[in-house]
Amino acid sequence: MSTAQHWGVHVKQTYRATVLAARPRGIPVPSDFAVVERPLVLPGPGQVLIQNLFVSLDAGFRHWMDEGSSDHILPEMPIGEPVMGLTLGRVVASKHPGFAEGDLLMARLAWEEYSLTDATDFFVKVPDEYDCPLSYHLGILGDTGMSAYFGMTDIALPQAGETVLVSAAGGAVGSIAGQVAKIYGARTVGIVSGAAKCQQIIEQFGYDAAIDRTGDVPQQLAATCPDGVDVYFDNVSGPLLELVLNNIAVGARIVLCGAVATYSASTPLPGPSNLFNLVTNQASMEGFMTHLQHDRYPEARTQLLAWAAEGRLRNAEYLMEGIENAGLAFCHLFEGRNLGKTIVRLAE
Repeated sequence: MSTAQHWGVHVKQTYRATVLAARPRGIPVPSDFAVVERPLVLPGPGQVLIQNLFVSLDAGFRHWMDEGSSDHILPEMPIGEPVMGLTLGRVVASKHPGFAEGDLLMARLAWEEYSLTDATDFFVKVPDEYDCPLSYHLGILGDTGMSAYFGMTDIALPQAGETVLVSAAGGAVGSIAGQVAKIYGARTVGIVSGAAKCQQIIEQFGYDAAIDRTGDVPQQLAATCPDGVDVYFDNVSGPLLELVLNNIAVGARIVLCGAVATYSASTPLPGPSNLFNLVTNQASMEGFMTHLQHDRYPEARTQLLAWAAEGRLRNAEYLMEGIENAGLAFCHLFEGRNLGKTIVRLAE
């Protein structure tokens, strides 16, 4: 690739992007994505050029890969265009009054090495004073870490001695949610797939017990949560939610954070048939959107980083290198290969 000098910044004249080559049918596969090379365009008035250093792979974006998936949050992803996602990058050229060259930004952009944008979408400046690896800002200090923080501290409110159950407990949000619940003195049980992953979440994230989704889940729920589930941090939804609702304790709080089971479903999954259990157990169920609380990001980052510095919170990453691996890393999410946050590094 050739390069050019502009405004004192050394930038490439072309860049690579991962585009949506086909709409996934169910679980995404690598052939649903393709890497293309595009000309790099310098900013015009009101625009910024960002070099993306890391791409965050998040299962929730699978929803907007489907035709007709446009909603009040995001539009459907067009075929042949870069895949939408969260990125961490630096401004390398700016003609926007709100951003300067060198600014570090967490943004909703695309799986691409450079992004030209008018910054009208989701953008958060990341202060440089945090003493941590940059990738933390997409993991423990990013939307995933903050989802665990807000969900646990605002809705779950775990108490010492309570049983907190977390689905997708080895994933980006689940791995942190379980650790936060432990910090508050709760007993934690994680749901994952496979005996090996059950052992991993106990050893690496401090879960007290684990449930293997490939086994008899009702039996394991009864055995690991004999007094019922006080808090269920739900990252999966679907039939698993119904099973858990049959095992909740009086006063239980169900936190709706994600719905991995539904993202690749070709037809709508049936809803829980036992919602009346919320009534009889005087329980509550509440969902939330982390990006709507960006004014509280400093609060969340400060607390999460403090817990990490104290050795009470571990950041785990499933890291791949290069834009050519973004599609593959995304597929690995749905195959359950990742432990912790899935990230692709594009540049130092």
